[in-house]
Amino acid sequence: MELIFSIVRVLHIIGGFTALFVFWIPIVTKKGGKVHNTVGWIYVYGMIVVAVSAFYMGFYKIFFDPSASNEDVSFSWFLIFISILSSASAYYGLRVLRFKTRKKPHTHLLDITYPTLLLTSGIGISIYGFFQHSPLLSWFPILGIFLGLNHLLYWLQKPKRNMHWLFEHFAGMLACSISTLTAFIVFGAPRLLNIESVNVFLWFLPTIVITPLIIALGIYYGRKYNKPKN
Repeated sequence: MELIFSIVRVLHIIGGFTALFVFWIPIVTKKGGKVHNTVGWIYVYGMIVVAVSAFYMGFYKIFFDPSASNEDVSFSWFLIFISILSSASAYYGLRVLRFKTRKKPHTHLLDITYPTLLLTSGIGISIYGFFQHSPLLSWFPILGIFLGLNHLLYWLQKPKRNMHWLFEHFAGMLACSISTLTAFIVFGAPRLLNIESVNVFLWFLPTIVITPLIIALGIYYGRKYNKPKN
């Protein structure tokens, strides 16, 4: 089991660094172009590896590692939440493209179940974080609560804006990148720099920076494709 865990951890690092290095390329390249699509799929595959490996490592540490400390368990719950957040956001970002022509509410079971899982896990991990006196586990899952609610509202309502799917695609993929960057700052950067930890403010920096970007893109594309008719 330890050998499998070590292999999965290496795959997690490879997938994480791959996603970390390429996530910005689809943002700055022509939307729908060859580079955007090719690199976008590389990013998605990297995040799939990250999500699956994070869930496995977290689950293993919590339920099968008798030597796991309380800190290890807290870290493992964070890994599981990162797995849910990243996979749910990436999945959402792809599914809105699949159903971009819809004219009515969408109730596909998996498309409703995934954001519900994100919402409930965000609530659960946040409560757990407060009991553990962990700022990261207390406040970071609020992002999952917000995204889970937003995804549910999007699917369960009739689309009201032109090109609604474009903004939701950006929002899903950028939200996915928040999980990658946060995990790197919390756990990757300290190990690379050989320091015990980084400032708590830096833990939330990806959320602080990228969330306004998501909102700004929503406003920009909302105005661009929903201009009032004269």
